[in-house]
Amino acid sequence: MIEVREAARAGLDSLRFHALRSFLAMLGIIFGVGAVIAMLSIGAGAEREALALIDAMGQRNVIVRAKDPERENDRQEIRKKSPGLAPRDVLAIREAVPGVESVVSEVQVEAWKVLSAAGRAKPEVKGVSHDFPELLPVPLREGRFFDLHDEETYAPVCVIGAEVRRDLFGFEPALGRPLKVNDQWLTVIGVIATSFGRREIQGVAVTRHGDKIYVPVTTARHRFGRDLLKSPLDAVVVRMAEGTPVQESAAVVKSLLDRLHGGADDFTLVVPEALLEQSRRTQRLFDVVMGAIASISLLVGGIGIMNIMLATVLERTREIGVRRAVGARQADIRNQFVIESFAITAAGGLLGILVGVGIAKGVAAYAGWSTIVTPLSILVSVGVSGAVGLVFGIYPALRAARLDPIESLRYE
Repeated sequence: MIEVREAARAGLDSLRFHALRSFLAMLGIIFGVGAVIAMLSIGAGAEREALALIDAMGQRNVIVRAKDPERENDRQEIRKKSPGLAPRDVLAIREAVPGVESVVSEVQVEAWKVLSAAGRAKPEVKGVSHDFPELLPVPLREGRFFDLHDEETYAPVCVIGAEVRRDLFGFEPALGRPLKVNDQWLTVIGVIATSFGRREIQGVAVTRHGDKIYVPVTTARHRFGRDLLKSPLDAVVVRMAEGTPVQESAAVVKSLLDRLHGGADDFTLVVPEALLEQSRRTQRLFDVVMGAIASISLLVGGIGIMNIMLATVLERTREIGVRRAVGARQADIRNQFVIESFAITAAGGLLGILVGVGIAKGVAAYAGWSTIVTPLSILVSVGVSGAVGLVFGIYPALRAARLDPIESLRYE
């Protein structure tokens, strides 16, 4: 134990004496460990983000979106085959697709004017079925969501987001007060609490509730003007019962709609469960690529450390001879150089942790990307850096220990 402590002291003294050279040897380890931590933290944040988005979209949902061509001639040709996504599709899905729990219709209202007696706003106005909160979370701060009676009677009521409430009513009460969307007056019956911001996964956007106004889908269809060539509905969300295979059910929904629409390419299907799987596959590919880059950096750092240690052995040949002459064993010389190599990589690993955490925080601040620095990423990076120090320090240490004492004393 005394010999090991002495070897450790001699190795650390050498590092302090050659501080600049030691730091330069650390750089490869610093960047390699920093890359490992940044890669794992960004990957963990991306996975959490994807899970949150899929949860918001509903893992048991199948989302059918209308696809209307931009050119009017193309719309006319499609409408000869199909009326577009319509209420009849909702009824057919409910009756023909096994395992359906509920079906919600959505209509986008082109709102060019939204105002109240106290202010103006530019929200997104959307018509949805009364059971919309059963599919996607709609946390209410005040009042209620509209019900089946409101939907059946085309009631001029609405539920508004927190930002819309602030813009239109300030700090005054909003429940029971009127607001005007285009030329239609609506009564506020509910206010939604603030929720997540706009996010996107695999090209599918999930937006917050704060800047939205929800009205009954029938109100949106019958009280607001709509281009006759557009699809009557903009989206249909199908909720599958617990235990029903979602992707198989999505295939059934697509087959049914293909027949109802006469083969017209006027709708798209989004399956959040499939998006989650795709996101995980993409994340695994990202992890492999970033892991390879980090491994190359660590390998280069290890080679640099071996190079420095071999140069150190050559530089200190006479010192090694003197130590052997006064009684040091081969094991003492070997331990000294192994500890010196390990100390370089350990210090590089610690600095690399700071670099990796800094990169992760920088990505989060600059790109708005959620990152999570996990204890596992720190343990992996420190373990890898320590292993690199041992592996690439063994050969120089063995070479130093095997030097002939007499030849070493004669070395100039």
